[in-house]
Amino acid sequence: MENKNFIRTIIETDLKNGKHDEIVTRFPPEPNGLLHLGHARAIIMNYILSKDYGGRFNLRFDDTNPVKEDTIFVEGIKKDIAWLGCHWDALYFASDYFEEMYQRAMLLVKRGKAFVCDLSAEQIKLHRGDFDNPGKESPYRDRSIEENIRLFEAMRNGEFADGAKVLRAKIDMAHPNINMRDPVIYRIQRAHHHNTKDAWCIYPMYDFAHPLEDAIEGITHSLCSLEFEDHRPLYDWFVKHCEMEQVPRQIEFGKLNIANQIMGKRLIRKLVEAGTVDAWDDPRLITLSALRRRGVPPLAIHDFVKALGLPKSEGHTEINMLDEFIRERFKVSAKRIHAVIDPVEVVLTNYPEDKTETLTAPLNRENEALGSRELTFSNTLYIEREDFLEEKPNKKWKRLSLGIEVRLMHAYFIKANTVDYDANGNVKTIYATYDPETKSGSGFNERKPNGNIHFVDAKTAKPAEIRLYEDLVIPDDDAQPIEEKINTDSKQVKYGFIESGITPQERESFQFTRLGYFTLDEDTTADRLVFNRTVALRSSFKPKR
Repeated sequence: MENKNFIRTIIETDLKNGKHDEIVTRFPPEPNGLLHLGHARAIIMNYILSKDYGGRFNLRFDDTNPVKEDTIFVEGIKKDIAWLGCHWDALYFASDYFEEMYQRAMLLVKRGKAFVCDLSAEQIKLHRGDFDNPGKESPYRDRSIEENIRLFEAMRNGEFADGAKVLRAKIDMAHPNINMRDPVIYRIQRAHHHNTKDAWCIYPMYDFAHPLEDAIEGITHSLCSLEFEDHRPLYDWFVKHCEMEQVPRQIEFGKLNIANQIMGKRLIRKLVEAGTVDAWDDPRLITLSALRRRGVPPLAIHDFVKALGLPKSEGHTEINMLDEFIRERFKVSAKRIHAVIDPVEVVLTNYPEDKTETLTAPLNRENEALGSRELTFSNTLYIEREDFLEEKPNKKWKRLSLGIEVRLMHAYFIKANTVDYDANGNVKTIYATYDPETKSGSGFNERKPNGNIHFVDAKTAKPAEIRLYEDLVIPDDDAQPIEEKINTDSKQVKYGFIESGITPQERESFQFTRLGYFTLDEDTTADRLVFNRTVALRSSFKPKR
């Protein structure tokens, strides 16, 4: 069980006092976009809180706005939540309850608690007043119950144009909480619904639908973010006056905000439609589908969420906190292999051209259970371009330079002697010699190499497209909108090589020696391996334990 938080205290008190026999929680996404990391806190905590107390966890789609919703998002959200390992006990849709919601709204009408209003949306907004001034009552507020019943039935039957009328709760236009000032319950909206098709032309508003959905399902603790705290009196009002048999309790906690990351579904959709990012699962985003495609282990997200807990206040968290939990998960689970993403050729002039030998190396020194792999070695190799400078610049330079020896990991000492250049003046080929007496794990040599570098055998290595991702947003302190801070260099594509003996499986993650953790991408084909960088190797951030 996780560390205590204020919601656990509430749940344990309710169970002790016999208020509930079973804890039932839910995650209620709107299917108008895919989920992001901010949603992960709500999903995981709702799931954990239900399971830790032997209860049930529901997934319910709040599909009350057909204009913005799509089955693509329904299926995508289900996939995201299943990937997190938060398996729901029941799957519901708000649209499952449209008939009951209508009947409960009609009950309000019959009790004199709701009325049909002809004001436009703009007029209703102007009538609401503000924090310093009370609202103004609608001229239609005193319609008779009989007239309101007739008009609400006519709304359902499609006798009025979209926007011509709404149903409003009759509460108090002078209430200090603006949400209680005769809020709209139903609006007329002719649109094809993904679930109910064209059966309805009126749809309930979220503030009305949500508490009824919770009550119908027997939700005991309805967890939501702090932005809904001011809506709680309205939530309770609808549960009470709609005479719901079961009474859920709304509890608010701090929303998870990630600094310098794009989280709003509306803005993400805008970036996707503009082609600024490739899709909802572009690894530069922090949607759950993007994190999955980037290769983030779902348990690292659980670690991240649990470390943050459930605060009552909101704040900003740095994304590198998640990165550190990713590294911790990969540390013992990922195979460690050689890959070269910016290759330069090395020819060993004293190694036989027709010879190829096999070297053995561990897959992860911290997890011997992963075993070992075989590396091929010949007279032609690839090393990273950044691992070579013609002249050693200073004593700290621990890589290859002309006249200087380095150790090739798991192989031999080599010394660079001369170079060839391409038409642009860049180093094309390094000519070197190797010392056969320095084979890794055998022989004896007192010479100390100028560092250790990795390599792949050029004759057998597998070509790979390697995608490097940086932050999508350039952080700064000005008030410029976040969508205007896009980092145009946030994606780089390199064409390199990996060891020949490795056959990556679907979505398999590896540590590329000295380069970072990389995951096989779904764009991989029989002829082309594609890897996404999941996370770099190092960070200055240290998570609290």
